[in-house]
Amino acid sequence: MSEIKKVVLAYSGGLDTSVILKWLQDTYGCEVVTFTADLGQGEELEPARQKALKFGIKPDNIFIDDLREEFVRDFVFPMFRANTVYEGEYLLGTSIARPLIAKRLIEIANLRGADAVSHGATGKGNDQVRFELGAYALKPGIRIIAPWREWDLLSREKLLAYAEKHGIPIEMKHREGGSPYSMDANLLHISYEGRHLENPAAEAEESMWRWTVSPEAAPDAAEYIELGYSRGDIVSLNGREMSPASVLLELNRLGGKHGIGRLDLVENRYVGMKSRGCYETPGGTIMLKAHRAIESITLDREVAHLKDELMPKYASLIYNGYWWSPERMMMQKMIDESQAHVNGWVRLKLYKGNVIVCGRDSKTDSLFDPSIATFEDDKGAYDQKDAAGFIKLNALRLRIAARLREK
Repeated sequence: MSEIKKVVLAYSGGLDTSVILKWLQDTYGCEVVTFTADLGQGEELEPARQKALKFGIKPDNIFIDDLREEFVRDFVFPMFRANTVYEGEYLLGTSIARPLIAKRLIEIANLRGADAVSHGATGKGNDQVRFELGAYALKPGIRIIAPWREWDLLSREKLLAYAEKHGIPIEMKHREGGSPYSMDANLLHISYEGRHLENPAAEAEESMWRWTVSPEAAPDAAEYIELGYSRGDIVSLNGREMSPASVLLELNRLGGKHGIGRLDLVENRYVGMKSRGCYETPGGTIMLKAHRAIESITLDREVAHLKDELMPKYASLIYNGYWWSPERMMMQKMIDESQAHVNGWVRLKLYKGNVIVCGRDSKTDSLFDPSIATFEDDKGAYDQKDAAGFIKLNALRLRIAARLREK
């Protein structure tokens, strides 16, 4: 342990990571650098600086970084170009944030000459895998300290006792048993796990949800929005150009207002167990529907089908922590190449939990040809007699097999 002189800690300022900070100082006797990421979680992050200072962290060893634009531009948008959904439902709000945190941890480690990085993920969850695979991919010789796999503070009572002993501030919610849920939030989503939700038969309490109203409580009047696309990414909302983070923030507001984006899911964790969680992803739900709509008129049929075949693998790579892997990067190049002509606009209607596509167009890249697709007289643009040969050729193997069975 003594060879570790300096460690970069992913630090939220909460009870767990504050205990970890002190534990690192006591156990490893090392200098600690704290890193707090602003991914749009909507919380005041400056208290994390004050807590770090209280523990003797040097001011220039405290990093509180606004990563919101980078998060949406370089991680969320590339993921949505692939129409990514894990296990048919989950939009990967937690998973996609972890490679960015790992990247910044390593950047700070390089900047400060640290020997190791540390995180507060438990040994039961997926995040330990995501953080550490990312760190090793970006700096193969880095040491990783995962306190939950080393210490014996494996209960709330032990954590609180350690905090009391070392003068770590304990908020009233922890003294009273804490929040009924373990929560994670960023610009893409907010998740809820634990306590009441550990019974998969129990309905989530209405009071739990923070970003969305229930569909029953949503406005009785529908709201129309229009999203502009360039190379597969949203660049405008209702005709107004907006940055990636600003677009997602506004879509979250609109979706939440109309009860869009709630999910109750039992997922298969990387470590082998099933885990029930509830998620709010209002903006992401709108983005997914809109992106498929603009692709429907701009993507070649076989390119679209190939993307759909690749997507589950791509989703699994993100969920399982392989964002920085060569296979994910290879797939990303294919996906991004497919988006060269995904330009235009999509009109959507938001109404009581639903996202309804009600128009799309691309003046430069639409493959929809009304002169061919029309149900009226196409003036010879399409010869219907051609279909007979196509059908006979594709039926040939079926006819041969059927004749064999008749013998």
